[in-house]
Amino acid sequence: MFQRSLWLDKIKQAWKRRSIVWLSGVRRVGKTTLANMLPDAVYMNCDLPSVMRSLEDPELFLSGQPTDKVLILDEVHRLDDPSGLLKIAADLFPGLRILATGSSTLAATRKFRDSLTGRKQAVHLSPVLWEESSELFGINNLNRRLLHGGLPEALLAHRKEPEFFNEWIDSFFARDIQELFGVRNRQGFLTLFRLLLRQSGGQLDYTNLAKRIELISRPTIISYLEAMQIAHAMHLVRPFHSGSQREIVARPKCYAFDTGFVSFEKGWDTIRDDDRGLLWEHLVLDTLRFLYADDDLFYWRDKSHREVDFIIRRSRKQVDAIECKINPDRLHAAGIQAFRQRYPEGENFVAAPLARKPYQIRRKGLLFTVCTPRDLA
Repeated sequence: MFQRSLWLDKIKQAWKRRSIVWLSGVRRVGKTTLANMLPDAVYMNCDLPSVMRSLEDPELFLSGQPTDKVLILDEVHRLDDPSGLLKIAADLFPGLRILATGSSTLAATRKFRDSLTGRKQAVHLSPVLWEESSELFGINNLNRRLLHGGLPEALLAHRKEPEFFNEWIDSFFARDIQELFGVRNRQGFLTLFRLLLRQSGGQLDYTNLAKRIELISRPTIISYLEAMQIAHAMHLVRPFHSGSQREIVARPKCYAFDTGFVSFEKGWDTIRDDDRGLLWEHLVLDTLRFLYADDDLFYWRDKSHREVDFIIRRSRKQVDAIECKINPDRLHAAGIQAFRQRYPEGENFVAAPLARKPYQIRRKGLLFTVCTPRDLA
């Protein structure tokens, strides 16, 4: 176990805005471990029948909680009416700091009758960030992080265990997808899930997916993918555009939640040089989502296949461009050069894993800052 200080600070900052923090993330990402790192906390596992009984009268229970301690409601979505409990806590006990955890986005699961808009602050816990991993193992252990992934149990294992990944996928469907979203077609859902893992980082084509998976229709694929997004197993990055006919305007890119599962589904037991670029892109995205709201993150591509890995929208006119490179010396700036002809205002970055300090380079007349993902703040 290791301290995840970045996330503890993020939770503490969230409490300055709302009394309830909703901590979500895929199973076994470390939500319970992180919650138990908080000092002066009362921990309650909502999976336990005894805890469920004690929470049957929320007003009575909450009135007995000390305001100088944090109340942790782990796996709160297991309760019959979790949103009712949290709504009472926010409205009647605003001095009580609560950390509620769950596997999915609170507003979209069937058990939540109220999304608690304006009453909660959401924090999405991602797999271990590259910054955390490099502090734990050293910055030269990039291949380990890419191959094993960022779920703590898999990352800390001496070798990659296929049984862990197969068991996780089975549990993910049974405990999250089937139970929370009522999906019954296990074979169809998991066929789509595994296919998206193999295609992670590519543009999403619903029609092509429907042709490849005869078990499910195009509308069902859209529905299943929405459930995966809500459960944080997949994330869509939208294309940045101004409506030009020369730009990609509709197809998002689909990224799986963890590089370990991508490499597992691709059948990789080692990481080759050719594999690292795609997986590194996933780690950069994790850090960008830690730093910025999803609504401000994009990619860019035109119909001549010139592309920029990620775009950060900072204001109406200023947009920053980010290329993900293991070796910054191999940067090809044609994509950003084409992007800047259309969107001249903003800074250019190269996100590299081994850049100990930010430094600048020039390519095709453009200035780039080379830095780690964390320095993109």
